[in-house]
Amino acid sequence: MGQVLDEINEVMTTWMEDQPIFFVASAPSDGGHVNVSPKGHDSFRVLGPLSVAYLDLTGSGAETIAHVRENGRLTVMFCAFQGPPRVLRLFGTGLSHQVGTARFDELVSRFPDLPGTRAIVELKIERIQSSCGYAVPFMELVEERPTLQQWARRKGPDGLAEYWSEKNRTSIDGLPALEV
Repeated sequence: MGQVLDEINEVMTTWMEDQPIFFVASAPSDGGHVNVSPKGHDSFRVLGPLSVAYLDLTGSGAETIAHVRENGRLTVMFCAFQGPPRVLRLFGTGLSHQVGTARFDELVSRFPDLPGTRAIVELKIERIQSSCGYAVPFMELVEERPTLQQWARRKGPDGLAEYWSEKNRTSIDGLPALEV
């Protein structure tokens, strides 16, 4: 069953970085919409025993970026869809580092060069909690969807900047998101 852990160890690091999907959850401070986003591709990295980061790829919204800018609250969750049942949640304070910022430049070499990358979201972990995952189904990964990367390549840098300006400046609740 579940337990609270002090820090991320090597076994957890390997397991998390091997998962084909993880989820991030955030919410504005005062009402508004709770957001849960699935994340895929090779976009997650453990930075240290109490710190992780992921590439934030272009999407139809920028809720997580807006929420961490407003209040920092962020949860990252992993589920085992193969092997022993396991769910792992990382709770903490998120920071968004947009393309072109100093911290983005420090971290980006840890990740593959994925088209459409607009930020790196870093999580300073305050709580690590596992749970059983007994109800999570077994599932097989057939392949990653190429659609987002194909779309981002077609847009190109100028098209992405225009898209970010039109679609990613604010959250659905009107909070500031990307600075473009």
